[in-house]
Amino acid sequence: MSTIYSTLDKHWLWKEIYTKLDISSPAYQYWNNTRHIKLNRYIFLEKHTLPIKYAHIEEDLTDLSGYLPTQYAATQLGIDSHIFAYKKMRLYSQFEYKFVNDIKFVNLKRFFLENGIKIGKKSYIHLARLDELIITANSRFYRIDDNYGVVVYD
Repeated sequence: MSTIYSTLDKHWLWKEIYTKLDISSPAYQYWNNTRHIKLNRYIFLEKHTLPIKYAHIEEDLTDLSGYLPTQYAATQLGIDSHIFAYKKMRLYSQFEYKFVNDIKFVNLKRFFLENGIKIGKKSYIHLARLDELIITANSRFYRIDDNYGVVVYD
């Protein structure tokens, strides 16, 4: 698996697919050649593996490259999901958001690139207030603003 923000680069949101095709929600389970992943409660189908009958829909689907569902992103960053929920939160404006079928996605790729945060395939990432971060000899620290920072443990 690649870095955290590349998780959905090769996937489509299943809810968007079945809504646009007007088919039943569990239909993907019967498509033998269609691979999928599940992030929390959301299903994502791998691009270019839809049955030929439905392949035409791919050009109308939303590209989620660099994005993750906010709940899953919060879990991966070790923070509470309310950071992404309210515009009044200090870090809210640091991120770019996208809604697809009433599901909120956050662009982690842009956040990491803009802040110069380098992560590997097996990195553990912790975003928190500066006084809550634990910096060790094996970690890298990145300051986001006066109150928040990111520590990457390899």
